[in-house]
Amino acid sequence: MKWQGRRGSSNVRTSSGGGKMIGGGIGGIGGIIIAGILWLVFGVNPMTALQTGQVVAGGGNSSAATEPATSNDRDTQFVKVVLADTEEVWHQIFKEAGSTYQEPSLILFNGQVSSACGSASSATGPFYCPGDQTVYLDKSFFVEMRQNLGITGDKQGSGDQDNQGKAGDFAQAYVIAHEVGHHVQTLLGISQQVNEASRQVTRAQANKLSVLQELQADCFAGVWAQRNQERVQFLEAGDIDEAINAAGQIGDDRLARASGGAVVPDNFTHGTSQQRVQWFTRGLESGNVQSCDTFSGAL
Repeated sequence: MKWQGRRGSSNVRTSSGGGKMIGGGIGGIGGIIIAGILWLVFGVNPMTALQTGQVVAGGGNSSAATEPATSNDRDTQFVKVVLADTEEVWHQIFKEAGSTYQEPSLILFNGQVSSACGSASSATGPFYCPGDQTVYLDKSFFVEMRQNLGITGDKQGSGDQDNQGKAGDFAQAYVIAHEVGHHVQTLLGISQQVNEASRQVTRAQANKLSVLQELQADCFAGVWAQRNQERVQFLEAGDIDEAINAAGQIGDDRLARASGGAVVPDNFTHGTSQQRVQWFTRGLESGNVQSCDTFSGAL
């Protein structure tokens, strides 16, 4: 993935952490085994609670002190560029629809962080909190992708020694774009509608709504990739395979098997590997938000 030399977002900040671990969830990319245990025991992925702002503990604004991210390390600069790319694309898409895009913040943290959705640890993986319209990303995220998911190597064969043994750049970008997709859902009122509907149905039906919300975020990530490719031609050979591999690795069915549990569709909250790949690919091929209606005939 070509990313050097482009603008970095000014919305990336670093957190000093802070706050007792009183809530939060385990889900997303990191902590697969812990996530599987919680999912199997309780039937609900706690990351869904983080993303919808329903964590019991916490609430209000983030208590962690933050400051603009000034580090020149590769990962920080990469995150800045990817977030800036999402800003450019979604500004244009919202403008085409006669609306204005409101940019999210992205906070890089170490170990633990406090958000408007409660506190979270590095095991949570990347998440979006609608309460403060912020994406949270632990700095160990890229290592977690490699160690827990096996998304490794310089798949495009560029020979870049700095990238050897690291998760593919575009796989990382896909996950960030997915979290920004949740921000788009919040701006469009979709997250709020899912929240309200989930309170009025059974747990299995609420889980299904969560799956549809997650799959739509995957589709939005695909839309971003296609539109960004038109804008800056940033994709290289092997990049799409990296993202598809990442989407396939974090399906609910695969995570259940990885934790040694049974595959129970009623407990799914993010979708199967096949579904995640399917909806990311649909957005990628269309470049059109209208193709991402996962909710038609939802229940």
